[in-house]
Amino acid sequence: MPSLPPLAPLRERAQELRPRAHVPFSEAPTAAVLLLNDGRWIPGVRVESASYSLTLPAVVNAHTTAVAAGVADAVVAYTLSRPLRWEETLYVEELPQGPYEAVADDAWLQGGWAGDGGALPPVDAPLAPTLDRSSDDPAEGIDTARRAAQRAHVPASDYAVGAVLDLGDGRLIPGANVEHPDWARILCAERNALGTVQSYGLPTPTRLFLACAEDASGTPCGACRQLLAELAPDTTLWMDRRDEPPERTTVSALLPGSFRGQALLDEA
Repeated sequence: MPSLPPLAPLRERAQELRPRAHVPFSEAPTAAVLLLNDGRWIPGVRVESASYSLTLPAVVNAHTTAVAAGVADAVVAYTLSRPLRWEETLYVEELPQGPYEAVADDAWLQGGWAGDGGALPPVDAPLAPTLDRSSDDPAEGIDTARRAAQRAHVPASDYAVGAVLDLGDGRLIPGANVEHPDWARILCAERNALGTVQSYGLPTPTRLFLACAEDASGTPCGACRQLLAELAPDTTLWMDRRDEPPERTTVSALLPGSFRGQALLDEA
């Protein structure tokens, strides 16, 4: 039986990333690490919501970051900071970039990488998720969001959305909507970008730029409004209106009286 490539470096990084998880309700931090074929890696952490069903799993968080960065086809390994669960196995095994094979209770390898006995690329630096294109001009931010939408994976809807979070320090974080055969695991562009910010331990964003070529009147869905209210409540939103100037709004205006789950935290 062929030996497995060494997974220890990836497992160590997954354990080191656990403190970045946002888990105020379960207090059970989970982290994932994706290894690219050039040795770079992508983190993903669990991001919980007061609306429990909107919680972002670590594996989904990491994969969608890879899609937004345009490197999902280069992922050769997934590791998790704990043993995988059946829903995580199904998620990874149904990814179009596969096939991926579960080779341990916390790891998947892509196709021919499984069983190659030490052939995984040496673990290098993390992938830099930021774009150095920050501008005070909302129109330029919208243009960047339009480019981010080009990386959306939307085979079912053909409804590509791009989001860009401005960290206020010259860095931008892109997001794109990522569909999956399990529709419960589809992730919108806004939550994609929010998850990347959390996984990399980055500052709370100050602005969000949003673009959808198929919908000149598009706004964040209810799920994205909820996560924005919890993770970036003071963010200013700029929404693409095509031939018209971008529309400005705020998170509180989009979701007044949002649920924060304070009583759940008090009971914990």
